Amino acid sequence: MNQLEHLSIPTNGITLHTVLAGPEAGPLVVLLHGFPEHWYSWRKQIPALADAGFRVVAPDQRGYNLSDKPAHVRDYRLDALTEDIVGLIRALGRDQAVIVGHDWGGAVAHRLAMDYPAMVSKLVIMNSPHPRAMARELKRPRQLLKSWYIYFFQVPWLPETILNLAPDYWAGVFFRDTAVNKHAFSDEDLEVTAKANARPRAMRSMINWYRAAVRFPPMARTKQITAPTRIMWAEHDVALSKPLTEGIARWYGADFRIHFIARCGHWVQNEAPDEVNRLLLAFVAH
Repeated sequence: MNQLEHLSIPTNGITLHTVLAGPEAGPLVVLLHGFPEHWYSWRKQIPALADAGFRVVAPDQRGYNLSDKPAHVRDYRLDALTEDIVGLIRALGRDQAVIVGHDWGGAVAHRLAMDYPAMVSKLVIMNSPHPRAMARELKRPRQLLKSWYIYFFQVPWLPETILNLAPDYWAGVFFRDTAVNKHAFSDEDLEVTAKANARPRAMRSMINWYRAAVRFPPMARTKQITAPTRIMWAEHDVALSKPLTEGIARWYGADFRIHFIARCGHWVQNEAPDEVNRLLLAFVAH
C-alpha cells in the first residue's frame, strides 16, 4: 500500500489538512467526505486508487478535524466550500481532477462540476442527491421525515452541545447503528471519528454547513453537468430516500449511469468497499 502523506494546504483564505497518496505525476482524484466524517472515511479507497497509479487527495473539509474552522455561519456557504476545493486543486499544480463526493462531499462535487466544468474530468457521486432532486423530494413526506435533523440543526448551539457531551456514543449512533453492514466500522474506526469530531469548534463548524445551506440556498444557480458521471447509491440509506434518484438523468450529460448497491446503508464506501472500489476504478481508469 502507498504511504500516506499529511499536508496542510492553504486555499481560499483558510488551510485544509489533507491526506495524499500515489505517484505525484498520476492523474488527480479528489475525495470529498460528508457529515460527520473526515478524510478517514476514504481509508478503503485511498490505497486502491493509489496502487492503480492515481494521485489521491482526501481533505478534511472546512470545519472538520484538523482543517481551519471559521467562526461564522456564512463562512460555510456552498460557494465557499467549493472554492476551497478549486484552490486545493490549483495548489497541487493541477487544472483538472476526478471529483468523488459522498453525502455533503457530493454537494460540493455537484457545485464544482456546475461552476467549473473544465476542472472536472469525471464526477462520482455516492449517496448525495442532485440539488433539484433534493428540493423536489423535500416537498414529500417520506424525505421530509428522513431530513428532520436538518431542521434540528438550525437551532442555535443546542445540537452541537448535545453531540459534544458524548462523542464516542454519538460516533456509534451515527455510523454503526445506522449501517446495514454493522461490521464496516471497527471500534478503532469509531474512536478515530469520535476524536476528530470532538476537536474544539469542530461540531459547531460541521453543523454550520447545514445552517448555511438554509440561510444561503444555492438553488438559483443550478446548471447542467457535462462531466461523465457515475452515481453509486446504497439502497438502504437512513437519511436519503431512493426517489431522490428518479428522473435525474436530464441534469447530467450523455455519459451518465446509476449503480444501485443492495444490502448497504448510507456509508456506502465503508459498507461496500469492494464493490465501490471496483466500480470506481472501472470508471476512472478508462
